[in-house]
Order: sequence, then structure tokens, then C-alpha cells
Amino acid sequence: MFLKEIFLSFRERWIDSIHRAATSSKKYRNLLTPVGILIFLGFLTLVIVLSLLTDRLFHFPKLLPVPWNGAIYLPIIIIGAFFMLWSVFHFLKLKGTPVPFNPPPKLVSTGPYAYVRNPMLTGVFILLFGLGFAIDSLSLAFIFTPVLIILNYFELKKIEEPELERRLGQEYIEYKNRVPMFFPSFKGRAVNKQS
Repeated sequence: MFLKEIFLSFRERWIDSIHRAATSSKKYRNLLTPVGILIFLGFLTLVIVLSLLTDRLFHFPKLLPVPWNGAIYLPIIIIGAFFMLWSVFHFLKLKGTPVPFNPPPKLVSTGPYAYVRNPMLTGVFILLFGLGFAIDSLSLAFIFTPVLIILNYFELKKIEEPELERRLGQEYIEYKNRVPMFFPSFKGRAVNKQS
């Protein structure tokens, strides 16, 4: 019970911190943006390094020989990078960034955000999966990337989405109920178009 209270207290403080930053002055948000980017890139670098160390420690086999791995990883990395860049440029066009401390002033539900709520992360997951094949890291492709998806799911559900609901209200709740988190549901989109 004590640990649960500590977690809930930490969670509420973190939500409040993001909310205060996201609703602060543009100058302050712009100062925080590079910090958010560095934390994110540092975390991804750590994941890649840990996957390489895990491969070495457990003597995991190579995924594919050289000419064949390129046929797998190149298209996957290109697709992942495309989703990441499309997401970032779309946010920038709408006067914000994907960094939670410096979001656009209103809900973004167009461009890649019409298909998934977190297309930049979708691109990151796809890119990391492809990078696993590029660097012959079985653990990056099949262990660390799925674990990262799960961790991001819980972080978004417990921290970022409650802040978005607080800041954007009912509009975000309706968007959240309509649009999947990471991976598009074409079946759901077809139903929405018919109604």
C-alpha cells in the first residue's frame, strides 16, 4: 500500500510538471524542448547499447547474412524514419513539437495523427526493429523493441494521456476513443468513414 501511494504521488507530480510546462510561456517551452529531445535520444541510445551488450552476453546468433539483411532493414528503417519525420514536421507546421513540454496549442488530429495518436513513436518502434536487422541485434529487434512498446504504452496511459485530458478536455477523450495509440486500425477507419 505504501509503494502504491508513493507511485501515485510521483505520477501526479509528474503529470502536474508536464502540464505546467505545456501551459507555460512559449519562451520557457522552447528552452525545455532540447532537454526533452536529449533525454529521448539518450534513452534510445541506451536501449541500443544495452541490446548490443545483451547479444554479446548471451551469444545470440546473427539475424541474417549481409546481402539479405539489407533487403529487410532498409525498407523498414525508411518507413520508420518517414513516420518520425512526417510527425515532427506536422507538429512544427502547427506551432508545436512532439516533446510533451512544448506541444501545439490545440489537439492535432490531422496528417499522421489521423491514423494513430503517437505516430512518431510508431516510427521509432519500426526504426528500432529495422535497426536490429541492420546491426545484427536479435535482442534489439525481438526483445528491446517490444519491451519499449510496452513501457511507452504504460507511460502514455498513466502520465501523458491524463495530462492531455486535463489540458485538452473532452476533445482529446473523443480523439483517444476514436484513434489507436500506435498502430493503425484500418478496420476501425473504414467503419468511421461509412457512418
